Amino acid sequence: MRVMTTSSPCSRSRFVHRSSIQTGEEQGTERISNREAEYIFGMNEQSLSSRETSFLISEEPASAKRFNLFLKRRLLFKKDEQSKDSIFFRDGIRQIDFVLSYVDDLKKEADPKAERRKEFEQNLRKTGLELEIEDKRNSEDGKTYFVKIHAPWEVLVTYAEVLGIKMPIKESDIPLPENIPFSCMLEPLKLPKNVKHPHPEYFTAQFTRHRQELFLIEDKSSFFPSSSRNRIVYYILSRCPFGVEDGKKKFGIERLLTSNTYSSAYPLHDGQYWKPSEPPNPVNERYTLCQNWARFSYFYKEQPLDLIRDYYGEKIGMYFVFLGFYTEMLSFAAVVGLACFIYGLLSMDNNSSSTEICDPKIGGQIIMCPLCDLVCDYWRLNTTCLASKISHLFDNESTVFFAIFMGIWVTLFLEFWKQRQARMEYEWDLVDFEEEQQQLQLRPEFEAMCKHRKINAVTKEMEPYMPLYSRLPWYFLSGATVTLWMALVIACMVAVIVYRLSVFATFASFMESEASFKHVKSFLTPQITTSLSGSCLNFIVILILNFFYEKISAWITKMEIPRTYQEYESSLTLKMFLFQFVNFYSSCFYVAFFKGKFVGYPGKYTYLFNVWRSEECDPGGCLIELTTQLTIIMTGKQIFGNIKEAIYPMVLNWWRRRKARTNSEKLYSRWEQDHDLETFGSLGLFYEYLETVIQFGFVTLFVASFPLAPLLALLNNIIEIRVDAWKLTTQYRRPVAAKAHSIGVWQDILYGMAVLSVATNAFIVAFTSDIIPRLVYYYAYSKDATAPMKGYVNDSLSTFLIADFPNHTAPWEKRDFTTCRYRDYRYPPDHDQKYFHNMQYWHVLAAKMTFIIVMEHVVFLVKFLLAWMIPDVPKDVLERIKREKLMTIKILHDFELNKLKENLRANSSELAKEVLIQENKTQLAKSTV
Repeated sequence: MRVMTTSSPCSRSRFVHRSSIQTGEEQGTERISNREAEYIFGMNEQSLSSRETSFLISEEPASAKRFNLFLKRRLLFKKDEQSKDSIFFRDGIRQIDFVLSYVDDLKKEADPKAERRKEFEQNLRKTGLELEIEDKRNSEDGKTYFVKIHAPWEVLVTYAEVLGIKMPIKESDIPLPENIPFSCMLEPLKLPKNVKHPHPEYFTAQFTRHRQELFLIEDKSSFFPSSSRNRIVYYILSRCPFGVEDGKKKFGIERLLTSNTYSSAYPLHDGQYWKPSEPPNPVNERYTLCQNWARFSYFYKEQPLDLIRDYYGEKIGMYFVFLGFYTEMLSFAAVVGLACFIYGLLSMDNNSSSTEICDPKIGGQIIMCPLCDLVCDYWRLNTTCLASKISHLFDNESTVFFAIFMGIWVTLFLEFWKQRQARMEYEWDLVDFEEEQQQLQLRPEFEAMCKHRKINAVTKEMEPYMPLYSRLPWYFLSGATVTLWMALVIACMVAVIVYRLSVFATFASFMESEASFKHVKSFLTPQITTSLSGSCLNFIVILILNFFYEKISAWITKMEIPRTYQEYESSLTLKMFLFQFVNFYSSCFYVAFFKGKFVGYPGKYTYLFNVWRSEECDPGGCLIELTTQLTIIMTGKQIFGNIKEAIYPMVLNWWRRRKARTNSEKLYSRWEQDHDLETFGSLGLFYEYLETVIQFGFVTLFVASFPLAPLLALLNNIIEIRVDAWKLTTQYRRPVAAKAHSIGVWQDILYGMAVLSVATNAFIVAFTSDIIPRLVYYYAYSKDATAPMKGYVNDSLSTFLIADFPNHTAPWEKRDFTTCRYRDYRYPPDHDQKYFHNMQYWHVLAAKMTFIIVMEHVVFLVKFLLAWMIPDVPKDVLERIKREKLMTIKILHDFELNKLKENLRANSSELAKEVLIQENKTQLAKSTV
């Protein structure tokens, strides 16, 4: 509806007004003249009472028609004044629980979409829902119709019982847990009590309409929270039929959205996020969340988890519980990782290996063999001075300690998360969630596609059934597609390796020939340049592959026709995680476990495809390159993800408002404001979990190479929580509330990654780090008791006779020295077994394998002990669950007993009346005789 007036108060009668009203199945259009408008504006402009409104929805006697016409016209004007942020029907009483929108196609006379909409809306009314339609002339763009849906009390109580929603029956008498010591120090981190706990604790029971007196119903309009109301309405929408096509019954709002019969379906936000609601609207929880949760200045504050759950539902609430808990636990790992980094920084100058490499008399005199064939020249070891110092930051004695610490940390994180999850299950009434909901999870798409039915073994009822042979072809296609894309990732990684091999020689010759690079050669070596450019290229390839695979995996999962929403998400999770695991981690696995391990030696190098010589590690090891790779991919992904999450919905929303001829939310109705927002989607939470789990892999799988990874993850998550809160509160339509008692299949993935991380970190310390060869030299081969590590660099390099170079690999220019050095443990050229591995190589290999076995056994032993010692459900939570079950049974028993007594009294009084009547009849008959 639109009312246009001049700015002068004296010209209020000059306006144009158009409106469309529909109550039930009636729709009409009223035009109001200037004279009528002047008359109405002269009246007392108070809001309509419920009694006045009742005239508009009831049968009108002839004598009341003129008075009702006046009320109707008055309502139109009051609607214009209050509807800019109203969440009610035009009567100001019935709350809008859901909104559908569509654009009518005027070009098609017999539009099947219009027939579907008509039948769908008729069937919605038959279920008891109340609808009110806003004409397109009242929309901002002049094209869109809005169907506002209200669920009356009878519908709410019926479906609350069907969905097993738990509602309060008595205020809880269980005392809150006592404050922990020094809790006063955490006061700056806490939120106000009315925000953190907006409602008192209650004993709850599954709602039953036949026991309404049992529940604490003070106001029927606010008894069910808005999240429960929109969940109930969506349940009806997803199962409401709209016709029969091709001999199959069609139903569900999702099918109508897919066919563009409706353009959108969404519950309304409570109000505008930048200001509180004005009466008669209820409390604006969206504004409260924006002020106390979605502000970046509140990054250090705790989250209002109960309010998030009340507004968005348990499923989204559980995600933020997990993200918050994960961030809290990361703070401990970040502190220890930062301490290990500081230790490496402080001990950098005292590192004997770096000192020897940087010494002109030691490292400056060691001639190294060329790093590529023909074009690469011999080089001196001291050119890697800076790289050796930087490598010490991450490759020192604290590396082993931090690898073991993270193996224990990940166990503590998962065990304490199980406790936190159990606590939230109790507090949010999700303890018996699986048993309540297992029969209510069928996807409408599955039901529509099923031609067979069979008896459920548990419920003994007929339910849709699809034989395995019907879905088997899609399973094969799905597996083949995932395998193909994983192979494509490996192929792209090999392409990046080929790039590194091919450009290394170019960088080496170019930097050697250009005089302008002489000043930067000390820190920008060909190895570092190749590593940085290769890592950046690999990151770009990862993003491109990820973009295309997301679309394909979602389509294939739909084609599998999963039975339940849980099966759909589990199938998609498996596909996406397997692909992203290979996509994001394959390059890190290559650097950690393959690069430099199968190089060969000068004169007998190994070649990739018989063309490109295998990559060698820096003389100080490949750990610094793994650190570089991990830093670029992890940091790049986090920065790109946060920018995308913040900018993408903002730009889309701006474009929609621009197309609607306005850039301000202040100019149009509540449902139009939400219509112009971006859709969160059913998979929105899935991608948030996926992003967090991939980050968890970076923090745990390769953390031995980069102790600052937990710190980077911590900083990212602090921002991530507020970005997610901000976009959900301000940039997205309100998602349909859904229940979830856990993080689902992601928990199993986290457990798998935790076990794998112990092995990967043990192998990184053993084979990628230089710590084991240094320990072997320290205890077995050192010859100086006062400086045990003196001579280690020279001992770790083998000697090669230049004359043994094949002609196709030796540099073109002749040199005046006869030998060069390379990183390996092999016999010298004057030995009988020249260039074969010497005894020290086998000692180092044995030490590496011993370390892996010992570390894995120690960490796994500690993990199992911790898992055994820490209960999955805290003791106080178990006691609370038992107390609530006992009290609920007692309250139900007392209620039923009192009801039975009342029935018995009523029956006995009725029996007494009947006896008295019979006696009176008998007396009357006797007197007559």
